[in-house]
Amino acid sequence: MGPRLADIARHAGVSEATVSRVLNDKPGVGSDTRKAVLTALDVLGYERPARLRQRSAGLVGMVIPELENPVFPMFAQAAEGALAQRGYTPVLCTQTPGGITEDEYVELLLERNVSGILFVSGRHADTTASHERYHALVSHRLPIVLVNGFADTIPAAFISCDDREAGRLAVDHLVALGHTRIGFTSGPERYVPVRRKLDGYHQALARHGLDGDDLVELSLFGVEGGHAAASRLIERGVTAMVCGSDMMALGAIRAARQRGMRVPRDFSVVGFDDSQLIAFTDPPLTTVRQPVSAMALAAVRALCDEIAGHPVSHTEYVFDPELVVRGSTAIAPARRHAPEATSVTSPTPSATRVPSVDTASADHEADRPRV
Repeated sequence: MGPRLADIARHAGVSEATVSRVLNDKPGVGSDTRKAVLTALDVLGYERPARLRQRSAGLVGMVIPELENPVFPMFAQAAEGALAQRGYTPVLCTQTPGGITEDEYVELLLERNVSGILFVSGRHADTTASHERYHALVSHRLPIVLVNGFADTIPAAFISCDDREAGRLAVDHLVALGHTRIGFTSGPERYVPVRRKLDGYHQALARHGLDGDDLVELSLFGVEGGHAAASRLIERGVTAMVCGSDMMALGAIRAARQRGMRVPRDFSVVGFDDSQLIAFTDPPLTTVRQPVSAMALAAVRALCDEIAGHPVSHTEYVFDPELVVRGSTAIAPARRHAPEATSVTSPTPSATRVPSVDTASADHEADRPRV
C-alpha cells in the first residue's frame, strides 16, 4: 500500500489540502512548496501522476493550419530553425479539413510531454470558438504562444501583424493610382485578422472620401474563394481589389482574365503575405508583406523564455507590414485615359519601433508593443 496524503503532507511540512492541489496540478501553490511536495512523493515512493512527470526538455509543439497557403510553411521553417538553435526539436502538427482537430493535436502533444506549444492562426483567432483549451494549458503552466489572432481573455503572449495597417496600406496605394471603386475580399469575418483588415480598408476609404460598403465580399480562404469574390465584385464595377491573402489575389486575377480583363491595365490586385513564389507569378503580385521571419523568431523567443521560467508579458506584440509594389497594380483606367494622367506609385513604408507597454487593448493597436 502506498503512502497516504497525511504521510506526504507530514514529510513536506504542508497540509493535506496542499498535497491534493499539487497532485491535481492546481494553481495557487508556491514553487518552493510544490517542490517540497514533489520531493516527498519521490522519497516516499509515491508514483507521480502522468501530468506531473518531467516534460520532454527537447520537444516543442507547433500547431499550424493546412499547408496550401505558402505563408504557413514559411513560418514553420523559420520557427524550426530558431528552435533548433536553442536546442529544441519541433513537433509539427498540420491541420487539414476533416482531419485531426486542434484539440486532438494538443492531446497528442501532451502525451509526448512537450515543453511548450506554438499555435499559428488557431482557434484563438476565431471569435466564435471556445478558448477553454488555452485556459487549461495556462492553468497547468504549460507555456504557449499564440500567433496571428488575439483574445484578451487568454493570459498568454500573442504575436501579430498589424492587419489594420495592412488594409490601409493597400487602399492608400490603389487610391494613389486613381482607383475609386476598390473591392475587398478575405476569409470569414469571425476571424480576428479578417476583421482588422476590413477595419483598415474602411478607415482608409473614409479618409479618402470613398465608400466601400457594397464592395466587400467575404469568402473562403484560398484561390477558389478569391475567384468567387472577384467574380461578384467585377460585376459591380470595381477596378481594383484588396485581398486578404496572396492565394486569394491569384484567384482574383484569374477571375478578371476569364472576363477578358488585363491585369493590371484594366484591373489591379493587391495581396497579403508575400510568400516566396509571389514575385514570380504573372504578373508579379503587388502585396502587403507580413514579416513572417521576424514574427516566428519573436514567437520562439517568447516561448523559450516562458519555458526557462523568465517573465514574459502576456500582451500582443504587433509587427508592421510593408507594401511591396510589383506588377499587378497600375493607374486606374479612368485616370489613364485623362489628358493629365501621370504615373503614380506609392512609397514603401519602413518599419518603425515604438516603446513596449505591459497591457494591450483589442481595439487600440497604438497601445501595443510594436516591432
